Amino acid sequence: MNPSLPDLPATGEPAPAPPAEGRLARLEGAAVGVLLLAMVAIPAGETLWRRFLGRGLPGSAILVQHLTLWVGFLGALLATGAGKHLALSTAEAIPAGWPRRAAGLLQRMISTAVCGLLAYAAWELVWAERASDRTLPLGIPFWWSELIMPVASGLMALRFAWSGAAGPRRWADRGLALLAAAAAFALGAAAPHPALVQALLAVLAVGFLLGTPVFVVMAGVAMALFWRDGTPIAAVPTNTFGLVTSATLPAIPLLTVAGYVLAEGGAARRLVRAYKGVFGWMPGGVAVMAAFVCAIFTTFTGASGVTILALGGLVLPTLLEERYPEGFSVGLVTASGSLGLLFPPSLPVILYGVVAQVPIDHLFIGGLVPGLLMILLVAAYGIYVGVRAGAPRQAVRPREAARALWEAKWDLGLPTLVIVAIASGYATIVEASALGVAYAMLVEMAVFRDLSARDLPRVLGHAATLVGAVVILLGVALGLTNWLVDAEVPTRLVDWMTTHVHSPALFLLALNVALLVLGSVLEIYSAIIVLAPLVAPLGVAYGIEPIHLGVVFLANLELGFLFPPMGLNLFLAASRFGKPLPYLYRRALPFLVIMAVGVLLITYLPAITTGVVGAVTRAREGAAATAPAAPPAPGP
Repeated sequence: MNPSLPDLPATGEPAPAPPAEGRLARLEGAAVGVLLLAMVAIPAGETLWRRFLGRGLPGSAILVQHLTLWVGFLGALLATGAGKHLALSTAEAIPAGWPRRAAGLLQRMISTAVCGLLAYAAWELVWAERASDRTLPLGIPFWWSELIMPVASGLMALRFAWSGAAGPRRWADRGLALLAAAAAFALGAAAPHPALVQALLAVLAVGFLLGTPVFVVMAGVAMALFWRDGTPIAAVPTNTFGLVTSATLPAIPLLTVAGYVLAEGGAARRLVRAYKGVFGWMPGGVAVMAAFVCAIFTTFTGASGVTILALGGLVLPTLLEERYPEGFSVGLVTASGSLGLLFPPSLPVILYGVVAQVPIDHLFIGGLVPGLLMILLVAAYGIYVGVRAGAPRQAVRPREAARALWEAKWDLGLPTLVIVAIASGYATIVEASALGVAYAMLVEMAVFRDLSARDLPRVLGHAATLVGAVVILLGVALGLTNWLVDAEVPTRLVDWMTTHVHSPALFLLALNVALLVLGSVLEIYSAIIVLAPLVAPLGVAYGIEPIHLGVVFLANLELGFLFPPMGLNLFLAASRFGKPLPYLYRRALPFLVIMAVGVLLITYLPAITTGVVGAVTRAREGAAATAPAAPPAPGP
């Protein structure tokens, strides 16, 4: 998969600004930066206002939800201009010359047509909303906010048509892309025919294999299926709107911004020094450090790609200096990039909780021991290789370790702040995420001064690009999921599985294999949106505890990052370290096997997950039972 991540610095220094893309792109970047800052200020202000004045800010939650809508679509527009949408990385495998040009033209034609249809479908939604009298706070009509969907989708269609077209045939290529959009509209006005729908789905499948953005393919498939069934294609943007205006989704862009602020500051350097001071005295201690620091950094950012790009230039040279084999070192960094996805405040855990409708705090509690188990298994292999390679052990220096930890205390404080704020009931997930962003900005801009106010628009633009690519993908994936539900696919799947697979253990094994393969092909956020509604009813049918099922689901997707030939971390590491993919396949294989053992232990020993959740639940109930009764509320 194409990581859709802007290049991050290798050692914590700010990355150079991307080349200017015109006045419109600069205006989009400035607008999305202002909106992101508003998304931070409103929930953080809500928390403090409620704390000190005893009441919240009226309408703040719905304002943040609609800001998420705007940030998502403007960010998607930025991602289109920068070519950062998630897609299969197959372009380089296509022979240069006319085959590659033809593949690029087909991608642009499909993308232009689908985004044009999305704009039309979103306009239908806006037009229907105009008849209602719903308003946002401050009396803003509801449909004014929804206008960003058709406008941004239409601009994306034009941007896809214009992008990549070069040379004397560029105007012909642009004309063909616009002609494809016109043909799509003409087809939409005709009566659907089964053979025609199958042909459209086949074209979309070919486009997907050639590198067409995943959100385009998913939106095209969803609209084709709705069109076949006689359902208005406005169902896709309707579901997109329903997702991005959900109560907890704003946590994803907020935590993404917090992660990017830390990644572009000096957090990576300080964390490496701190963990080296703690683990450096052990046999294989530097390998243990690499596993832990990559896991913690992934927890910050919610994306293994950011970890590999930001930490690769720090951790890999450190391992090589300590005489670890190069192949092992590259494999370790590649594998460790996904180790922190089960820890709070990981974004995939939050999203799974939203989609599968299970308590997010229970998911975080249940994922603690499984996540730690995966790290320890990888670290144990690192100790084994370090001892065999004769890697030196540094002397025990308690003062140096203490100084390094003290310097990194502000960086380690971010997940602590978010976790404590949520667990204590002081703030909601969205409010805690906003406080985390404010904290990260304060630390990097005022305490360490790694970032300046001049750097902030660039960092926010980079974060918005990733947020936009993810949010629009989630929205159209939910539209496809809605079609699956309408077609009763989950019910049929449950009936088929329970008829042919009678053992819960065998079901879990089949689930492991399916998620491993699908997790290597699908981006993790879209995989959660599409697959979780299918898997959750199966878990209920087989009597599997929902929290255990969620941790198994996420652990398998974590493992899918390393599964060849399409695992995301393999592509990222190949790009970051300048190595061919077959080399990465070989070097990541031992870690894939080790982590697979961890996934099997998590799968078939549910007490690893449910035992901790049960202990915490009992402790909370005991504390509530012994707490003094609250005084009666005062009368009016």
